[in-house]
Amino acid sequence: MQAVAGSRSAQRSVPATWWAIKRLGDLTVGSALALACMPIVALAALGVVAVTGGSPFYLQERVGQHGRRFKLFKLRTMVKDAHAMRHEVMHLNEVDGPVFKIRDDPRLHKLGSFLRRTSIDELPNFWNVVLGHMSLVGPRPALPSEVEHYDERAMSRLAVPQGVTCLWQIRGRSGVSFERWMEFDSEYAATWTPLRDVSILLRTVPAVLRRNGAH
Repeated sequence: MQAVAGSRSAQRSVPATWWAIKRLGDLTVGSALALACMPIVALAALGVVAVTGGSPFYLQERVGQHGRRFKLFKLRTMVKDAHAMRHEVMHLNEVDGPVFKIRDDPRLHKLGSFLRRTSIDELPNFWNVVLGHMSLVGPRPALPSEVEHYDERAMSRLAVPQGVTCLWQIRGRSGVSFERWMEFDSEYAATWTPLRDVSILLRTVPAVLRRNGAH
């Protein structure tokens, strides 16, 4: 309940038409991207099955707008039962704050690193957008265990729909400190407009191609 209360209190008052425009864009552009990416996702999924023999998709609980939880769709990049091995690699964590990230995570399967560097593993996120769990633009959805450690400023990122891409995504991703990451997300929550969403979407393409901070 702390996440819900904190995020609602930090919410900006914006015109209702902005939310309508945002949702309409998510439905139209998100649906088009989800369908366009299906061949890539299908090929990647076959590759994951070939190298691991397990399910190619991974559903993970994340925290959405106002603290609502949902299942995030992703292509699986790690070996089976990787979560049970987390305590064995905790000392390799390269990110400060409550986030856990490793550049060359030993739990990745043979295709995992490639899928992450190219962001192909995140393409199924577009179905979360279509279903209304997420937006195309907004802070990346966090794990519940991460949100438990948020301070008031970090909690403000939950005032808006969580997204596929965001300021953090185009300004360095994993190469950015946790503190700076939260600053970017708070900035977005306090200043977003439909036009700025379009700008972030357009800047995401070169950011993904550069692969800066992608791991």
